[in-house]
Amino acid sequence: MIKPNNKYSARSILRWLWQAWRGNRLQAALNALIGFLQVAVSLAQVWAVQHAIEVAEGAVAGSVYMAVALMALFILADFALHVASVWVKSMLGIKAQNRMQQRMLDRILRSEWRGKESHHSGDVLNRLEFDVNSVVNFLTEVIPNALSVLAMFIGAFGYLFLMDKTLALITVAIIPVFIAVSKIYMGRMRRLNRQVRDSDSKVQSVLQETIQNRMLIKTLESDEAMVDRLEHTQSQLRHRVVRRTLFSVFSQLILNFGFALGYIVAFLWAALRMSAGTLTFGGMTAFLQLVARIQGPARNLTKLAPQFVTVFTAAERLMELEENPLEEQGDPIYFDEPCGIRFKQVCYSYAPAEGNVIDKLDFDFQPGSCTAILGPTGAGKTTLVRMLLALVHPQEGRIQMYDRYKRRALSPRMRCNFVYVPQGNTLMSGTIRDNLRLGRLDATDSEMREALHQACADFVFELPAGLNTVCTEKGGGLSEGQAQRIAIARALLRDRAVMIFDESTSALDIDTEKQLLQNILAGRDKTVIFVTHRPAVIDYCDQVLTLRFATLNDK
Repeated sequence: MIKPNNKYSARSILRWLWQAWRGNRLQAALNALIGFLQVAVSLAQVWAVQHAIEVAEGAVAGSVYMAVALMALFILADFALHVASVWVKSMLGIKAQNRMQQRMLDRILRSEWRGKESHHSGDVLNRLEFDVNSVVNFLTEVIPNALSVLAMFIGAFGYLFLMDKTLALITVAIIPVFIAVSKIYMGRMRRLNRQVRDSDSKVQSVLQETIQNRMLIKTLESDEAMVDRLEHTQSQLRHRVVRRTLFSVFSQLILNFGFALGYIVAFLWAALRMSAGTLTFGGMTAFLQLVARIQGPARNLTKLAPQFVTVFTAAERLMELEENPLEEQGDPIYFDEPCGIRFKQVCYSYAPAEGNVIDKLDFDFQPGSCTAILGPTGAGKTTLVRMLLALVHPQEGRIQMYDRYKRRALSPRMRCNFVYVPQGNTLMSGTIRDNLRLGRLDATDSEMREALHQACADFVFELPAGLNTVCTEKGGGLSEGQAQRIAIARALLRDRAVMIFDESTSALDIDTEKQLLQNILAGRDKTVIFVTHRPAVIDYCDQVLTLRFATLNDK
């Protein structure tokens, strides 16, 4: 739902932008320096043209060839500065954007997980791409360019003021009017721009979700429904773009009318002076060039208002991604193997009105034990796993991790002791080797082969490319059972004290499942937890935790 009111104050957004500017100041400084040099060269060109005309008509002494050569020199200097500007934008601009995307992604990954995502993944991707680009462009290019534009305005105004004070003041008369109406413009434009950006994110979300679930959509024969849904979302976007465009065009029309009127007045003034003999032709040429160099920067300065609106909207959308507080930060806390996890009167609810999903749970996952977690859908199995991994925290009671020497309240810093294999296909695009290395980056080929063998995934060695076999998104090219075994091998490579398997053998045949369980439990040096409904798994477990709605029993 679109929020019509601005969520953050201008001061808080400016503070956030100042922090975001760190690391990008070199590019901003280079752009500003190049801009100032371009201003100096541009004003020098005005003088060179005036000088050449006056030399040609005999108003001043000098060589026409030298005067034209001086003009050419300034033109070449301007060309060189333009090339330098393009180079800085191309080489440093992409680095600045990459750095900010990395910072935002790192912030998202290290924030607390609240159990329910507040933003669609397509919306998040839209923000990380388009809004990050808007912010970086503003910080590294718009602001430095605005400084050089301001310098051009001041320089050209000063030059013209020395030649004719009255004309200089007439030329800039529109500026106070612009300042007076800018606040009203920015408030209205900021709301319109936010609506457009939110609609654009919604379009991307629909596209992404449709593509990700196209097999389901095909089997449900819902192709037309999804296309119609996209059209409805796009029509909202078009409507909001039209509203924003109409407002922008109307605003620009008023400003351009003022600038055009100012230029006509300046031309008339210069023509009258020239006809009265108080101004040379070269002087009139300089007049008109200076008026253009005053009005040009003034026009560009008026464009700062929509650019401020754009960056304020982008910053606001990125700030929303940082609303979740960070998880507990610090060095990982390791426990000796085997270690245990004890729940004491633990309660958890996603929303108070919905009641507790986990209610007064007392259970001890003892060191070196193997536990099966059972229960119907909705009884809290997934929530319990999230609590074990410190993704969510108990609202009542406590969870402790312990070994022979220490006992501490469970926290995200203890996640280093866990291996987790979620249900479903969790492989990522890339080679099998790439997927295995997510378990341990420095794993050797021989260690990968051992982990695959232990996970009953020897089929990998029979593939033509072996470990270098390429998988598409979600492990495309492999069966569900093959993908599960590679995911288990990845977990075994991580080799941590507590291993959690969430329906991780659901796609395996009985014989393969039994062999896999024997391999995993052979050492008895890990604390193993299975979320399962498979009888073969339960037979290998020392204890069973059965979850029921609002009650929990162990046996």
